Amino acid sequence: METFLSLNKVSMTFGERTKFHALDTISLSVARGEFVSLIGHSGCGKSTLLNLIAGLYRPSAGSISCEGQQILGPGPDRGVVFQNHSLLPWMTCHDNILLGVAQVFAARLDKSAMRRKVDQALDLVHLGHAANKYPHEISGGMKQRVGIARALAIEPRVLLLDEPFGALDALTRASLQDELIKIVEQTRSTVVMVTHDVDEAIFLSDRVVMMTNGPAAKIGEVLHVDIPRPRHRLEMTTTPAYVECRRRLLEFLYLKQAVVRH
Repeated sequence: METFLSLNKVSMTFGERTKFHALDTISLSVARGEFVSLIGHSGCGKSTLLNLIAGLYRPSAGSISCEGQQILGPGPDRGVVFQNHSLLPWMTCHDNILLGVAQVFAARLDKSAMRRKVDQALDLVHLGHAANKYPHEISGGMKQRVGIARALAIEPRVLLLDEPFGALDALTRASLQDELIKIVEQTRSTVVMVTHDVDEAIFLSDRVVMMTNGPAAKIGEVLHVDIPRPRHRLEMTTTPAYVECRRRLLEFLYLKQAVVRH
C-alpha cells in the first residue's frame, strides 16, 4: 500500500544540560486509511511519538511527513484527541467544537455552514441531543465523544488518539471502541493511537507497534492483526488469530520488555 504518513529515523532528546534521550531512530510508514496502535510500558515514548506526529514537538533528528509534505508544526490536517477531553467548561459542546472549526474554515465558510459542520460531527458521535449542554452536564464518555467530534470536525487527514478511553470504566470504554470503529469506517480516517490496553489494540488496529522500554526507546516489534473486519468483540476473542495476537503482545510486554520493580 502507498505510504501516507512517514517517520524517517526520528530521534527525540529533551533538555539542555541534563539531556534525556526519549526516542532513538524510529522509522515507520503508515498507509492511507490504516489504523496503527502504539503500545509499550510507561515511559517508552508513545505519547512523545504521537506529539511529534502532531507537530507539537520538533524531532531532534530525522523527519516526519504526511502525503510527502514534511511536518514542521501543528496543522488542521492532524486532529488530536487526548486522554483528558480538554473541553472549555464555559462553552457548550457545540461551541467547543465550533471553536476549532472557525479557526480552520473561517476563510471558506459562512457561520451557518460552520454550524452545520459542527452538527454533522455531533451526529457522527450520536450527541446531537447534547449540543447545548455544558461539559459538567454530561458524562465522561460523552465528553470523550465530544473530543472525538471536535477532532473530526476539522476534517483531518490523520486522527491522533492519545489513550482516549484510558480514564473510562470498562463498559464505557468498550462502547466507545465500537463507536470509534464505525466512525473510522465511515470517515476512512488514517489513525495512530496510543494505548496501554492489549485487547483494545487488537480490536481496533490493523497493526500494533510495540515500543521498547525507555530511555532511547525504539520500535521493538510490529504485529499485523490479521483478523477480518468487521470485528465482533465476543466472536473475535475465541478465534486462533486473536489468541496468537494476544500471546505475541503479552510475550513482548511482559517477557521481552519486563519492567523490574524494586
